[in-house]
Amino acid sequence: MILCSDPHAQFLDNKTAIESAIARVLDSGRYILGPETQAFEKEFAEFTGNKYCCGVANGTDALLLALKACGIGAGDEVITVSLTASATVSAIYQSGAKAIYVDIDPRSYTMDVNQLQQKINSRTKAILPVHLYGHPAAMGSIMEIANQNKLTVIEDCAQAHGATLNDKMVGSFGHLACFSFYPTKNLGAIGDGGAVVSNDKALADKVRLLREYGWEEKFNSSIHGWNSRLDEIQAAILRVKLEKLPHFNKCRADLASIYNTELQGLGLVPPAVRDGCTHVYHLYVVRLSAREALIGHLKDKGITVGIHYPVPVHQQTAYRALDTDLGFTEQACEEIISLPMYPELGSKIETVCDAIKSFFAKN
Repeated sequence: MILCSDPHAQFLDNKTAIESAIARVLDSGRYILGPETQAFEKEFAEFTGNKYCCGVANGTDALLLALKACGIGAGDEVITVSLTASATVSAIYQSGAKAIYVDIDPRSYTMDVNQLQQKINSRTKAILPVHLYGHPAAMGSIMEIANQNKLTVIEDCAQAHGATLNDKMVGSFGHLACFSFYPTKNLGAIGDGGAVVSNDKALADKVRLLREYGWEEKFNSSIHGWNSRLDEIQAAILRVKLEKLPHFNKCRADLASIYNTELQGLGLVPPAVRDGCTHVYHLYVVRLSAREALIGHLKDKGITVGIHYPVPVHQQTAYRALDTDLGFTEQACEEIISLPMYPELGSKIETVCDAIKSFFAKN
């Protein structure tokens, strides 16, 4: 069986270092917001090109706390995309605001900046671009439009740890940026975890207050807050993996290059990379009109693929929006397939490519 993603394989390849990190925490007697979390926050802030990092319980909380730190709530609108994990939009609605959807660029699957300005009105308070699949959104144009309209920008970097735009890390463009450390991410914990990063001290301090009951001092809440803390064991594991993240991302890029070469000319639409961008291939997503047939063919050969995502958020029951014109988003959701992609895939990629070629040979 070849899985679409396999975090267990990464654990096995790094077992000694991870188990040592876990043992270090267990022996320390500090399990919440201790030295491992503090060290990870410093290291991850530096990695992403930020001054501040606040570890939180998961990526969805990271988005929610970022929105709340920016004062976004009832009556406000946040512009985002519909081709994303529902967590992006869930956080907007949990904040009390409403999501306004923009269609995606057909090459990168990220926010179409040409449609952004027309979605802005007096209720708009923020733009929430998603660096989908590991490809950076067009942050230069997004920041220019945001600055012209005095809007906050919160980057959703859950799928793009280490991706760059013009040699600048994603997560360092907006006022705040949010990361998930779900186990399958490029930088994945062994459990849940997330972080908010920023170069704005006031916003970072506000997130830090919000993540732990609004405490400026223990047992004294100065504002309404949450309980959303990155635990010490996950922080220690993330420190091990952060050191190896450039290598993990290079492995993903090398695998993507093999896919690009081996699957060329078959009729699949491969991922595109805009000029100036470094794609970190959290997912390797292709498009095909005969998607279900290919999925069935690969399943018969013991290969698991994914669809990220089969239903755009604006068509999901909880977030349905009928007054939308998201033609390419809807088309993409009918055609996209995520092929196996993880650093430890190795030579198994040849089996995947051969299976795909055999599908096209008989169709």
